[in-house]
Amino acid sequence: MGEKLRVGQVLRYASAKDPTDPVLGGFANFHYVTDAPGHKKALLEAGINGMAKVSADGRQRRPAILIRSSPWKAGSEQTPWHDVFDLDNGHVRYFGDHKAGVSKPPGTTTGNAALLDAFGAHQAPTPEARAGAAPLLLFRAVSRDGKVKGFVEFCGLGVIERAERIVQWAGHEHTTFTNYVYDIALIDLTTENDQVDWDWITARRTSTVSDQDSLAKAPRAWQEWVRRGHSALPQVRRRVARARISKVRDQRPVVGSKQHDDLQLIYKQFDGRKHDFEAVASAVAARVLRGSGHSYREGWITRRSGDGGADFVGRIDLGSGLAGTSLVVLGQAKCIRPDSLVSAEQIARVVARLRRGWIGIYVTTGAFSAPAQLEMVEDQYPIVLISGLHLARELHSMARDDHGDDLAACLDHILYAQGVPVTSRRPEEILLE
Repeated sequence: MGEKLRVGQVLRYASAKDPTDPVLGGFANFHYVTDAPGHKKALLEAGINGMAKVSADGRQRRPAILIRSSPWKAGSEQTPWHDVFDLDNGHVRYFGDHKAGVSKPPGTTTGNAALLDAFGAHQAPTPEARAGAAPLLLFRAVSRDGKVKGFVEFCGLGVIERAERIVQWAGHEHTTFTNYVYDIALIDLTTENDQVDWDWITARRTSTVSDQDSLAKAPRAWQEWVRRGHSALPQVRRRVARARISKVRDQRPVVGSKQHDDLQLIYKQFDGRKHDFEAVASAVAARVLRGSGHSYREGWITRRSGDGGADFVGRIDLGSGLAGTSLVVLGQAKCIRPDSLVSAEQIARVVARLRRGWIGIYVTTGAFSAPAQLEMVEDQYPIVLISGLHLARELHSMARDDHGDDLAACLDHILYAQGVPVTSRRPEEILLE
């Protein structure tokens, strides 16, 4: 395996362009990381740096286009526009290299010509054509040690979604000129630990390596984009929130395990008994929140009808006296088939009931879909999610601690011994107790 570029990594881009030392002044040496014996140096001298095309599979293939943005130049007479790098949401808006006073057409400047050529390949209708499309490697200049030159941050791997011809201005007299602006989708590199292996780019630079063989070295999400095209972008776009998303299979017990058997027992016992499951969900919610070190008080189960979108109510107390406050906890309980999913819309309905100073908790025998979790994280919903696997684990622990590992007895105790009250009181009334 070769060297890797990591998203967020700052590299030293020295004028000597010497690839000998892996580290220069405490920073990774860009020319060491991108060195490929037998090939020309990878460069960031211009804003748009297209590697020379090679003949492979009977056609011309550009190995990659390296893009550099210089934020410290933004707003100057030479660079009056501002590139936008939104790494958290996988989007870059990058302006082309046409300038005021340049007589040639905007699409024929070196950088724009390379990006428009890549855009055509990125829009190709077949996987075979997309396999040869040039990946974009994006960097932005950063300052270090008081210097605004000589350092770049790697910002990720991209594909062009849109190219738009626009009119811009430059200079004190606001001279107008035509240019291109590109909307670039950053590709998710979670599987690769947010890294791009330079071996992939080297393979693409080698004429004897086919498109398909070089594709085997590409990041997983890039391969998926090649297979499905732009329809795959919602799934393969980089999102920082994805790191906090639990896969559906990780929310379900392994078939044949004790937890799987427990969850099946729970589902069968409460399928069609919504109100009884709400009492169980309330007890599990209390255990989870107390287990996190919070002072939690169970309140009540809401009535069967007219519950206003909540199944149970509780309260978290933080601090004490003048240095304390309390939060209303609004609970939702859903006993559904263990192989079912809770959707984003279902979670949003609970969130819509929350007021300032309230949080939600959603307990289910099923699992939470990836889109539901992504929406929750990106919109910063104040809600706790307890999946079927988590539910089974908590109830098993309760049964082990108090009922000799007898889950059925534990469930009976929750229903009949604890006696959580049923009421139509308003949730905020728990703050008065």
